[in-house]
This record gives sequence, structure tokens and C-alpha cells, in this order.
Amino acid sequence: MTEITTAFDELDLRNSTKIAVLDIGSNSFHLVVVRIISGTVQVLHKVKQKVRLAEGLSEECYLSEEAIRRGLDTLKMMEKSISGFDPDSVRIVGTYTLRKARNAYKFIKAARKIIPYPVEIISGQEEARLIFNGVAHTHQLPQNSLIVDIGGGSTEFALGKNQTPQILRSLDMGCVSYTQRFFVDGKITHSNFSKAITAAQQQLEKIEDKLLKATWQQTLGTSGSIESIITSADNNVDLDDFELTLEHLEKLRAYCEQVGEIDALQLGEVNDQRIQVYPAGLAILTAIFISLGVDKLSFSNSALREGVIYEMDDSLHHDDIREHSIQSLATRYDVDIEQANLVLNTCFNLFKQAKEDWSLNTKRVKDLLGWSALLHEIGLHIHSRGVQKHSAYILQHADLHGFNAEQQTFLSLLTRFHRKKIRLAELPELTQFRQIELLQCMIILRLSVLLNIKRQANFIPDIKFEVDDHSMFLTFPKGWLADHPVIAADLKMEQVYLANIGFKLKFGE
Repeated sequence: MTEITTAFDELDLRNSTKIAVLDIGSNSFHLVVVRIISGTVQVLHKVKQKVRLAEGLSEECYLSEEAIRRGLDTLKMMEKSISGFDPDSVRIVGTYTLRKARNAYKFIKAARKIIPYPVEIISGQEEARLIFNGVAHTHQLPQNSLIVDIGGGSTEFALGKNQTPQILRSLDMGCVSYTQRFFVDGKITHSNFSKAITAAQQQLEKIEDKLLKATWQQTLGTSGSIESIITSADNNVDLDDFELTLEHLEKLRAYCEQVGEIDALQLGEVNDQRIQVYPAGLAILTAIFISLGVDKLSFSNSALREGVIYEMDDSLHHDDIREHSIQSLATRYDVDIEQANLVLNTCFNLFKQAKEDWSLNTKRVKDLLGWSALLHEIGLHIHSRGVQKHSAYILQHADLHGFNAEQQTFLSLLTRFHRKKIRLAELPELTQFRQIELLQCMIILRLSVLLNIKRQANFIPDIKFEVDDHSMFLTFPKGWLADHPVIAADLKMEQVYLANIGFKLKFGE
């Protein structure tokens, strides 16, 4: 090999995740593919296509065949960009138009044949939350901030600070729907502009009182409509530094009315497709300034898509994706959910009482213990005899997204020895977990399974669980053990099993 071909041979590869997010908006479809590496987001690919889905929404809230066709054609164009992605790395969200359309199912069913990933129709408040999430991850919000996003069919408002939204609202006013109502013939007059502003102010009456009582220190606008308004306010504008005012909006309105026709507008860098819905967006933003008393507005490049990306990144690296994997297994193998939850509740009760004295790391092992409780009987799907072995095999060899190899081994070992004899020789050496905490979690699971042997809700009384190094004491209410001799006998057998691995179990009243 030449020197140039071996230049990277000694470099370590860092783990990275590819994520694709598709926003099926009322005006545009936006697809973004990113790579998450070392806590940063690198944009690999972007596709934005004007579809104006909201134009096809009738007064009776039915999506027209033509609008559906435009949407499906756009999905066909985007399909290759996300083909082959892991389902857990793709999220497709539908907003206002699909929320409103009574026949949205028709579009979604056809879309699933083109792109084999589910389309989620999110609520207006959820949309506002995700928009806030996107802005909060890319801007410092140390004080109350109002985020405004004018979409094709709705406008979202999110008020909060740092990364916590406090008020989330969505109003049925958007640049496409208002174009249809007030500028459908392409004419711009003082009268139809005033009507659009008044209609938006009427919508704002639903939320202005609560927002004004909350107060905020800065206002940020996101997405295409607001970007085009800021860009047209000053052809040499720096989006990161420019502050839009009501005076700017009034000058832009005067210009639009002077020109009189949408097709005749000259708005610098604003593209022709965005110009078609420009007056409607301008009217809505003007109403927001007036009704909410906004004095200036800055722009944020982040919005819904970024909010989804950052949320997916968190879930892929923490619990959400693992929860999905566990739920999938439970469904596939017909786990007895009621019994699993009984064992889970007992597990968490004993864990809570023991974690301090046993120095159990809640973040590292509690979820794994809980998931082992939920799946300890998964092997019943194979055979009731030797269920613990079957359960362990499934959990060790299943494709569990979100778990690394040792986490999966830890989960498998807990289920492998949730009953009968514990064979220390079969416990491998782990680097992420101490053997003692593996055994302690194993004991908690074993006791939880044993105590729920009757498979009855409200069967187990309040139990006190005291631990100290390699010893444990279970305290039951007076007379309970005498009334349940089988449980007492099982606990005596458990004493023998645990003594063989160096743990002393005592129980009484």
C-alpha cells in the first residue's frame, strides 16, 4: 500500500448514529438525515419540497385526491434517501393538515407502501413542544422565551426557559390556509390584508390572556414564513443578528399593497413558491406583534425537525429505544403482563429498601432489574420446564436495540438464575458491572418471583427488607407467614440456595 492509502489505518473509529426525520407539513415536506457523533449533530442530507397539502383540505376537512397525489409523489422522491434505515432511526411526523383531515388514513396507508415507516400524526401541543425542544437545544434560553412558528395550516406557540416549556399552544391559522381564505385570487388589497390580520387576532384571543400573564423576555421565530419575512425586510440581513420589529412589518405590508398582486412581488432572496404564501404569513405575524405586544423578534434556524432529532438522540442512547425492544419481546412471546407487573412492583419495592445499604447504582442497574422482572417468564413460550434457561437464551440472543453486549448479558443472567440453584461458575466476568451487584439484583428478583408465586394482586403484605453486606432480613406482618405455609417453606428453600453463594437470608414477623 502507498502512504496515502494507509493514513487512517491507526485511527480509532468512533460510534455514530444516523437519524432520519421527515416532517410532513401543511406547506412543505422536509426530510433531514443527520449523524450523531460525540454529542454533536452533523447534517448529511436535506430535502425540502413544497407540497401545500393544506390547499387540498376542504371545508368539510377532507383531503383532495390531487393533494394526496402531490404528497405521495413527494414521498416517492424522498424514499431513496432513507431506504434501509433501521426503523428506530427514522421518525415521520404529520402536522396540521393530517390532524384535520378526516381521510388522513387514506394518505397514511398509501404512504406506508412507499416508505415502510409509520407516520405519526402529532397534536398541536406536541408539535409546539418539539419546536421548543429544537430551539432549546441550539439557543441559550436562560429567561422566559416565546417561540413562534407559522406553518402552512397552524401556528404554534411555546413559552418557557432553559429546556422546559411552560405553555404550549397551537392555533388554526397558517400561511397556506390564510392564502386560501384571503388571497386566493392573488390580489393584495388593504381590505383583504386587514381581514386576514383581524381573523388572526380573533384566533389569538384564545391564548393572549394566558401568554401576557406569563410574560417573557425574548421572542424567537422559526421556519420558512418568518425567515422569508426577515429576509425581505433587509436584503443584506444577517439572520443571526437581525431583530424584526412592527415597523418592518408595516413597511412590508405597505409594499405588498402598493404592488397589489402576489405574482408581481419582488422580495430579494425569497423564492417564488414562498412568495405565493408570503402575504398570509405577513398578516399572521403582524397580528401576533399587535395582539401579544411583541416589540422585536429574532430568528432561529431550529424548529420541529431539530426537536425530533434531539429527542431521538436521547432515546437512542438512553431508555426509550430499550423500552421499545422490551415491549416488542413481551408482545412476541405472549408474556403474562399482569404477573410481570406484580413481580416488577415487588422488585422495585425491595430495591428501594436495599439500594443504599447495598450501594446499588440506580441509573446503571434499576432499569435492567425491572426489565428482567417483566421478561423473566418469557421462556414459557418455549416450555414451562426449565423456563429460566429458555428465558436467558432468548434474552441473550435476541436483537435488542439500545442495549450493549454487557447490558444484554446482565439481563440474561438475572433471568437465568431467577429460580433454582445459582451456579457461580456460569457467571462471566463483566467490565461494566460488579459481580456483587449482579448477585444482589439477582436476589431481589428471586425473592420477588417467590413472593408472587400465587399470581394474585394484593396478595403480598407490606414487607420490611433490611440488608447488610451478605445478609438479609425479611419482616412480615404478624401471623401472615403462619397463614401462608407454602411461602414460608419456599423461603426456607431459598435460604439454602443463597447460602451456597455466601448470602444469609432470615425472615420472620
